[in-house]
Amino acid sequence: MSGKKGVALLITLWLTVILTILVLSFSFMVKTEAHSMASYKTGVENKFLAEAGIQRAIMEISYRNLYRNQNVRMEGYEAFQTDGTSYIGRLGDGFYKIRIFDESGKLDINAMTDASGILLNNLLVRLGAAKETADTIVDSILDWKDQDEFRRLHGAESDYYLSLPVPYKAKNAKFDTLEELLHVKGMSPEILYGKGSRKGLVHFLTVHSGKNAVNINVASKEVLSAIDGMTEDMADSVIRGRQSGATEEIRATSALLVKSHPLVAQFVSVGESNAYTIDALGYTDNEKSGFAIRTTVVIVDHLNYRYAYYRSPAHIAP
Repeated sequence: MSGKKGVALLITLWLTVILTILVLSFSFMVKTEAHSMASYKTGVENKFLAEAGIQRAIMEISYRNLYRNQNVRMEGYEAFQTDGTSYIGRLGDGFYKIRIFDESGKLDINAMTDASGILLNNLLVRLGAAKETADTIVDSILDWKDQDEFRRLHGAESDYYLSLPVPYKAKNAKFDTLEELLHVKGMSPEILYGKGSRKGLVHFLTVHSGKNAVNINVASKEVLSAIDGMTEDMADSVIRGRQSGATEEIRATSALLVKSHPLVAQFVSVGESNAYTIDALGYTDNEKSGFAIRTTVVIVDHLNYRYAYYRSPAHIAP
């Protein structure tokens, strides 16, 4: 009889253990599902906040273009700058952080020539690339987009690309996107997108401005410093001038640059474009957990625009 009681007790204990495991498993599953739903909800909210930031930026760009070359103000506030200045807006319990980049402040690889290629070469070296690598990348970009199969000194044409493990031909046409640069000899993801604290080349190039000159009114310090004759003090002076609205300081720097280096004058301008890249980050708690979108819009007129590029989610520079 005692043996039967012992078996019954053992069975009861095992059933208790099994039921406990089932309850704990169910509880863990419910908590995991709830956490997943909360994370999904936050992610969706952050995405819509980033989209709201994109629309706010487009509104600011349209307003700026409508009153271009004027000291514009909207309801007592200055129009947004297009040199990458950060702006934060609030929507409900969330926030969006936006930066607008006029594409005229970047180096257009489609408009680049053998002469203006020195700017890209200087930029690559400043970003940490070896001089030999910079020479290879610049010549290979020019070879990639020209319409012949004649190779430049450090460049590459179809004969090189066809010898690779996965062969392909040189495009011999303009670049459609900056990601296409990964097909070019000498280029690597680390150089294009950056690594760690080192910024990538992608932040300073464009295929949309159509200009073979850099607009110093909106160019980043990295691009400004890539211009021959532009010292660090001059670059800082330009940036201070546009932050304070002192346009005469920018004109003075531009004039000094043209006078001291007349050969680079053709690659320096103060004219804006109608293409803008927008980096938007939507977040509720903190920026690190936010959702980022990068897009390039082309303003057709003061009422219409079109998307030339859209990436969601995107990796944007801090």
